[in-house]
Amino acid sequence: MEELNEMQPTNVNPEENVSNEELQPVAEQTPAANDANTINTNENAGETTPAAEAESKAEVTPAEDAPAASEPKTEEAPAVEAQAETEEPAAEPVVDYSAMTREELLAALEELMQEADVSKIRNRASAIRNQFNILNKDVEKQAFDAFLAEGGNKDDYKAQADSVAEAFFKLYDTFRARRQKMQEELEAQKQHNLEAKQQILEELRVLIDKDEETLKQTYDEFNAIQEKWKAIGEVPREQMNDLWQNYHFLIEQFFNKVKINKELRMLDLKRNLEQKIQLCERAEELIVETSVVKAFKALQDLRAQWREIGPVPAEQNEETWQRFNNAANQIDERRREYYDQRKEELDQNLLAKQALIEKAEELTATPPSSTKQWNDTTTGLDDLLKLWKSIGPVPREHNEEVWNKFKGIIDQFYADKKVFFSQRRDEHAENYHKKVDICLRAEAIAKREDWKNATEELLQLQEEWKTVGPTNYKLGDKLWHRFRKACDEFFAKKAEFYKDIRTSESENLTKKQAIIEELKAHTFGDDRNENLEAIKSFQRRWSEIGHVPRQDKERLQQEFRSLINSIFEKLKISAREAEENSFRERVRSHGESRGFVNSEKNTLLNKIDHLRADLSLWENNLGFLANSKQADLLKAEFEKKMQAARQQIALLEAKVRILDEAEKNKENE
Repeated sequence: MEELNEMQPTNVNPEENVSNEELQPVAEQTPAANDANTINTNENAGETTPAAEAESKAEVTPAEDAPAASEPKTEEAPAVEAQAETEEPAAEPVVDYSAMTREELLAALEELMQEADVSKIRNRASAIRNQFNILNKDVEKQAFDAFLAEGGNKDDYKAQADSVAEAFFKLYDTFRARRQKMQEELEAQKQHNLEAKQQILEELRVLIDKDEETLKQTYDEFNAIQEKWKAIGEVPREQMNDLWQNYHFLIEQFFNKVKINKELRMLDLKRNLEQKIQLCERAEELIVETSVVKAFKALQDLRAQWREIGPVPAEQNEETWQRFNNAANQIDERRREYYDQRKEELDQNLLAKQALIEKAEELTATPPSSTKQWNDTTTGLDDLLKLWKSIGPVPREHNEEVWNKFKGIIDQFYADKKVFFSQRRDEHAENYHKKVDICLRAEAIAKREDWKNATEELLQLQEEWKTVGPTNYKLGDKLWHRFRKACDEFFAKKAEFYKDIRTSESENLTKKQAIIEELKAHTFGDDRNENLEAIKSFQRRWSEIGHVPRQDKERLQQEFRSLINSIFEKLKISAREAEENSFRERVRSHGESRGFVNSEKNTLLNKIDHLRADLSLWENNLGFLANSKQADLLKAEFEKKMQAARQQIALLEAKVRILDEAEKNKENE
């Protein structure tokens, strides 16, 4: 076998890495001369990026065919990327979650979790978690503020169970567990790969030390070892440099040992050329790939394959490398343009959202003074929020800032709106009570027959009605009809009285006496609604009958009213029993749970306290009413209210006793 010429060191062309910064050329690695068992490492150089495998296969030629010093060197190999693009940020789409609710964020995370490879969703999952934490803090703060607003002591506050938060954090824990498992499996695989490559190094040492067989058989074994080396994936980063240096050194030792003949070497160079031409073609296909991210990731794979392929014939080395490098540069340029465009879009989105913030500030600059203005501003802010959601994401460093500012404007507006309408409701409630009082007085006047004085007082009430402010629309409309009805009733009675005051009194007396007898004889059934309709019918018929002789009027009215009241009393007792039975069944349907019993009991006791306070107030007011016909009418109204309140208290106390029985039964179980 012929002596080998000294190996020519390979050159390394700089390429762009993930961050688009130029890599420094990889330092040449030269094994110690004539030492087959010594591994040459640079102990003081620190961690360096390993050269491409192509460098390890430096071209070896017989002495008589060694290239002249002026000839080009064997090959330029692409520089090794600092790290495989496993963390390429563009590989995962950027999504703006700032406008989502907690429920929408939970649904978004559930959708992401359908992805089998959690490394493809980790940035979006983290963004969802950050946004959810912001919203969850708002929910917890609102619950705490509501507790304090209801009179609670902050030291007694206990956070209530939140099904949305529990579901979200449980799902996120599952994500973290899957991610941790994937990382552990990846590290374990890297360690396994390291052991496999170390085993290959041993096989290579054995091949070097073994007595030579046929040249082809030795070279076939060498090629098999190379293929096994290429098939093994990543190893731990801290082991990579030493591993590659050992591999390069042993490769060089093998070439020194076997002294491959020129013909076999040329076959190897030709095979390498064919493989690199295929890589060039695939790289050129990536130029027209629509997805920039997909093209760049595929290019990284091609670069890794290029490094694994050995040298090509010297005369085609430069041409092949330039072809591959030109395609790679175009893909890199597209990637730079993509990120430049992406940055421009994010900046434009930021400007658009800042403009919406200014518009929101303009809308809320002047506090509305009427319901229409509040509603118009609300509509305007809703439109801005919809427009906000239609705008894409902004640069990450500004995302939280602009969203919090926009959300803060909206939150403050709705807080002010709540205060405004709360005050408006208070005013409406006060006006409502004033108009109810006017209606009561008008209804009392409508029953009187001292036409002159009653007419003057009713006209005064009409003037007083005009001075009272507005109430809730629906309630105000009902009150107006009630007041109008009392007035119409009075003036209709007055007109009828003066129209035919005597001719029909005797006939009306007979009719009303007949109604009283008919009412006494009427049998009321168990259907409460039918009973009420029957009573209403009697009362309508009674009201439709005109005047009776003055000496009989009071007697008839008292007899009819007493009869109606006695019937209502009976119906109320029946209704009370039915309501007690219904409430008892409701308690049973809840399984007599302690939480339900306590909640219902507190509600009932509060209602009893309010009714007793009203009773005390009404009883006190009765003492201030002077003896007069009008005062007697007001007393009668108060007596009705007081009687109704006492009946309601009795019913509520009966329900409390039912709850006490349920609580006692629960304790005895």
